[in-house]
Amino acid sequence: MVKSNLQHNRIYSFDTLRAVMMLLGIVLHSSESYIQGESDIWPRDPYSTDVLLNYINSLIHIFRMPIFFVMAGYFGSMLFYKRGPLEMLRNRIQRIALPFAAFLILLHPIIIFSLRYTSHSFGLTLSEIDTDFTWFPQITYHLWFLYYLILITATVFLLAKAIQRTKVSKGISKIFPWSLHRRFLFLFTLTVLIFLIMVLRWDYSVPTPLGFVPDLGDTLFLMLFYVFGWLLYSTKISIDTITRFDYLFTISAFLMFCAMNVWTEYIDDIPRGIIYAIITWLFVFGITGLFVRLFKTYSPTARYISDASYWVYLVHLPLTIFLPALLVDWQLPAIVKFLIVLMGTSAVCLVSYHYLVRSTFIGKFLNGRKY
Repeated sequence: MVKSNLQHNRIYSFDTLRAVMMLLGIVLHSSESYIQGESDIWPRDPYSTDVLLNYINSLIHIFRMPIFFVMAGYFGSMLFYKRGPLEMLRNRIQRIALPFAAFLILLHPIIIFSLRYTSHSFGLTLSEIDTDFTWFPQITYHLWFLYYLILITATVFLLAKAIQRTKVSKGISKIFPWSLHRRFLFLFTLTVLIFLIMVLRWDYSVPTPLGFVPDLGDTLFLMLFYVFGWLLYSTKISIDTITRFDYLFTISAFLMFCAMNVWTEYIDDIPRGIIYAIITWLFVFGITGLFVRLFKTYSPTARYISDASYWVYLVHLPLTIFLPALLVDWQLPAIVKFLIVLMGTSAVCLVSYHYLVRSTFIGKFLNGRKY
């Protein structure tokens, strides 16, 4: 068992990776109004669409949440073993549960207004989301990640407490590092596991469950990545091992993603699910490894973005819904409108963070400190 000699990478590499995955949410949601295909959930611009945005959207979706949950599991494990179970619970309640509850209530009327306004501007009717105002939200919106993170954190916490200092725990501490160093065998095992969960869900895509009633298949899917991140810290694996084959895995995943979309009509559901599972894990290992390799040293810019990312993630959604309504009469290509929404949303979120959050009680509420 190799002792980790790169504890600072937890701050630099993984913090930067987590922040980038959060910020990719703006890209993902800014594209939603301009991708091709009908949607009962998101108002689509009837005059401007581009299939390229479909591919960008799908590409981000295939790896963003899996990596997110790996990072969440890693930091949760660090809190559990480094600061203790009670401190971990306190921290997760303060940093996840309370922001989830507060921002869900605060953003609910703003999101409803944005949906109604943009739908009216586009001449559309949304059927799956009730846009009549209710005092309590009917769904979790983009905050579903925090909701499932709360559920999964509680579950893994109980499992970790149950097996702590047992033979099961000792066995895992030996088997996980042994398996991880045999990378291709490990990838095969993880691919089989995630594919079996896909079969249970009858869906090969990464889940985005918006409801309050937990879905078993979706929970197991996301928990597998969380547990991987948890074990990555708890078994004291050197973070440097993640960099093995990082370029190869990332490039291979991207090429497989492109090939799957080119020949999608010739691929049946089962082979598609297997390919999707392989691509997902290749991206998880590849992108994570690249960040460990490239972001080892401290960067003031990366730290600032890392601090800002939580606020940006929480508040960006209404803007990505509302801004397209202001552009509906502009005779511009969909790509240009997408970029305007992306840059406009990013600017509003970052400026509001700098002046309204970073040095205020909100910054302390979200990140544990204010500058």
